[in-house]
Amino acid sequence: MTVKKVLRNGVPVKIWTEEVDQSALDQLSDLSKLPFIHKHVAVMPDVHAGIGSTIGSVIPTKGAIIPAAVGVDIGCGMMAIKTSLKASMLPDNLYELRSEIEKRIPHGRTNNGGSGDRGAWGNPIECVSHYWNTFLADGYEEIIAKYPKAKGYNTISHLGTLGTGNHFIEICIDESDYVWAMLHSGSRGIGNRIGSYFIEKA
Repeated sequence: MTVKKVLRNGVPVKIWTEEVDQSALDQLSDLSKLPFIHKHVAVMPDVHAGIGSTIGSVIPTKGAIIPAAVGVDIGCGMMAIKTSLKASMLPDNLYELRSEIEKRIPHGRTNNGGSGDRGAWGNPIECVSHYWNTFLADGYEEIIAKYPKAKGYNTISHLGTLGTGNHFIEICIDESDYVWAMLHSGSRGIGNRIGSYFIEKA
């Protein structure tokens, strides 16, 4: 995909789509004039105006962080993994596969995120506990020691879950008939709490 247009009011804003609504263009123009934007801003095809920053934009900064641009869904993104499976290996009806995915991966949100929330692990599975304890717990505790009001309560219980909104798991087939698993997810409750704290602080 090629750059479709470039705004030049401040640092260049490289846009990878044809149509951008005026409110998003206004946000991007204002953004490009900030003194700590590094080199250029990139704008993806899903661009639209957001609260605090433009959704679908990549904003490199030098010497500064924009909490509202990071947002409350820290790490929200997509990943696709190619499997060794071919399309012919899948059943004609994917209902059972979908049901199994829904059974194994917590998704959605019930009980206002409280006890019994179907979108959280009641008892995190072993690999989730291992990942939290090995890679994330110490860093999280360092943040909370420095910023106690950023503490969230759905830490490990949301790790590895899908969430709500436009987050999804999808089974895809490529042009060579290989099966891919595609995921769009974010940081759930823990990211919301940390993001909200720093947006309020800024």
